[in-house]
Amino acid sequence: MKFKLLQEFKDFAVKGNMIDIAIGVIVGTAFNKVVNILVKEILMPPLSIMTSGSNWENKKIILQEAISADGKPKVEEIAIGYGKLIEAGVDFLVIAFTVFLVVKVMNSMKKKAEDPKNNTVSTPKNIELMNKTNELLEKQNEYLEKLLSKK
Repeated sequence: MKFKLLQEFKDFAVKGNMIDIAIGVIVGTAFNKVVNILVKEILMPPLSIMTSGSNWENKKIILQEAISADGKPKVEEIAIGYGKLIEAGVDFLVIAFTVFLVVKVMNSMKKKAEDPKNNTVSTPKNIELMNKTNELLEKQNEYLEKLLSKK
């Protein structure tokens, strides 16, 4: 049992799945930094202009003001901070749109690669075999139709 599990893990690691996952995590982390800078430094400042120059991160609805006596706070402020939620929403939209574009480009490249009539990209062997099998089946059907129509 232990040996089989170890063998399965070795197969998983050798096939490149672990490497693909590691590369995905590294690229995702770097991409997260880029998106954070894009949102905080490029997208949010124009949005702040629309709200009289206030910082979105500090936007909040105050439910109870802070109460202080003798300069010391007795009761802290209670507020709903919705500005960070807006920033997270913009982050999400940027990431979702970027992932959508990447997947769209990859799907178009995949479609192009799998098109048997496209000679600019080499067709994978399994698709070539499927196309040849399909052609043979069509010829066989034509032959059978001719035989049946003669009877």
